[in-house]
Amino acid sequence: MAEDWLVESLRLYNDLHVFELQQPTRVIEWTGEKSICVAGYENSRRNEILQLLLPQKLCVKEKQGLCPERDFKVKEGGFSDRPVYSLRHVPETSWLVTSGPPDSSLQVWQLAAEDTDVIRAVSTIPTENDKKKPWAKIATTFTKIPCVVHGSRVNDVQITEIESKKAIYTAASNFSDELSGLEFLDCHTLLACCMKGQLCLADVRQPQSPLGDMSVPSALDGEQWCMGVSPGLPASDVNAPAIARLSSGGQLVLTDLRNIPKPLKSAKCKVSAASPGAEFLCVSWAPALDGCLAVSGFDGTVDIYDTQDWSMSGGGAEPLFSHKGHIFSDMDSDGETPIVTTHAWHPWKPRMLLSAASDGSLHVWDWAEFHNNS
Repeated sequence: MAEDWLVESLRLYNDLHVFELQQPTRVIEWTGEKSICVAGYENSRRNEILQLLLPQKLCVKEKQGLCPERDFKVKEGGFSDRPVYSLRHVPETSWLVTSGPPDSSLQVWQLAAEDTDVIRAVSTIPTENDKKKPWAKIATTFTKIPCVVHGSRVNDVQITEIESKKAIYTAASNFSDELSGLEFLDCHTLLACCMKGQLCLADVRQPQSPLGDMSVPSALDGEQWCMGVSPGLPASDVNAPAIARLSSGGQLVLTDLRNIPKPLKSAKCKVSAASPGAEFLCVSWAPALDGCLAVSGFDGTVDIYDTQDWSMSGGGAEPLFSHKGHIFSDMDSDGETPIVTTHAWHPWKPRMLLSAASDGSLHVWDWAEFHNNS
């Protein structure tokens, strides 16, 4: 079956690169135009943090042919004594910030200097009663001073200066729902998504609690949600970010931040089965392909959807393309089919993505423009 898929790949893909990590990762973070960071998330061992250089063929703009070879290069690495569930690069610096169980503290790392290839642990950012809280969701930004927003629940979200560890914003909210994601929309505005699907928007220049969208459809109660933020809303007269929320049942809801309580569009993804939770759920907008987003975390596939023709009917949507390569990787150690743990878009190649799975496979793929699943 794997051989059949490789033959089919000659028709489906412009590029396909396959790499096997020593440990599976649930993070893929761009650290430069040609490099990414990955990190292990296993509880029973020390976990590697690696900066990988992409295959040279993916760093040029000329059209390339199919090349399923293991040609990533490890530039530098280090070890974490805890699982890495989230990793963010601080823009315009050589710092990384990570988080993961067993508590809500953050770890700060320094990418290797010229005379070494070691990613070095620099400091820890503790939080109040961090041992009693779930691991923290994080996002980073760079203004005059590098900062990180972090929190596990809406009422403990704060922004901390990375170097001084000084808290410069703390949410004053009684809303204690667990978070699934945090993002900076700009240096003054942050957005939080709750596990139950609510969105919370805050201006960090004002000492007030985030105001959120509490109107999650009652029919979807009990499901868990994640979010993805677009750089702008396609076909809009204002360059306002659009938010995609994905539920563990496969529901996608698109929202314009200018009117959070009234969703723009909705659709039901074509998923094999509802996800048992939000552990690996991931939805992200294409940075260079209007109206397209990617969905993963339900099984061994990454599905691409074109949202431009969606409405608020909430009907079923067919993927524009499905990457099924991880299904044909080696089975997990327990004999089960791998599940995609995360994915990320290439910043400027329109149809190129990176995806990772629970078996340690890491793929970079560019699907052929003429191909459509329908």
